[in-house]
Amino acid sequence: MDDTGFEISICIDTINVNILEAKIGNLVNKSEIKEFIDSFVGAQSRTIIIVDFGNVDKWKESLGWKIGIQELARLIKNFSIGNRELRRFYYGVDYGPYEKNKTPTIWSAQMIHRAEENGLKSVTKRVKYIHNSNNSMGYDKKCDLDVDMAIDLVKMKDSYDNVILFSGDGDLICATNYLKQEFSKKIYVFSARGHIGREVIDASKEKLVDLILYIEDFEYRLNMDRFRYK
Repeated sequence: MDDTGFEISICIDTINVNILEAKIGNLVNKSEIKEFIDSFVGAQSRTIIIVDFGNVDKWKESLGWKIGIQELARLIKNFSIGNRELRRFYYGVDYGPYEKNKTPTIWSAQMIHRAEENGLKSVTKRVKYIHNSNNSMGYDKKCDLDVDMAIDLVKMKDSYDNVILFSGDGDLICATNYLKQEFSKKIYVFSARGHIGREVIDASKEKLVDLILYIEDFEYRLNMDRFRYK
């Protein structure tokens, strides 16, 4: 297949995923959101939250607004209270391009501090700088925490009954499918439209994901600029 055929294939796949999203995701109003939140009353101590913040932060590109950590933590506390270990914030910490650096950048340090002060358990890994002569900066940044998240979900399985993922990445679906099939865990996925992997949608169609929730419907709770600068 030439490059044109490859691009057409990607385009068709993207269209198909968007069509599937439209079929699965109906807009929910505030009363339905309240009903969903209220369904966790009595179950908050048995719910694990997985926030893939590297994934969440990318949603701003299509949302047109940013999700604040403080606002996210407030929403999370409706689903999970008590044991901080069950409210997990996964974040790639930037120490700069030099491997000997032991101090994170001011921005990274602030992000971790904000997560911790809002009751989240930060789980971090160092960002890697990978040489790339095609990048104007001379390098790409990369930090993959998918394996860490999957291992933690399986390792901590006796501590929870419900899983809430803030990530549309399909790489975690293998782990959540296992947890659903073998241990009957309930699986909920928060993501932005256009950022959901086909694996997530397929798992939802097969009843391996209990519910996909679209973050756009929660803007009134999560938009960090909605109230701060008024």
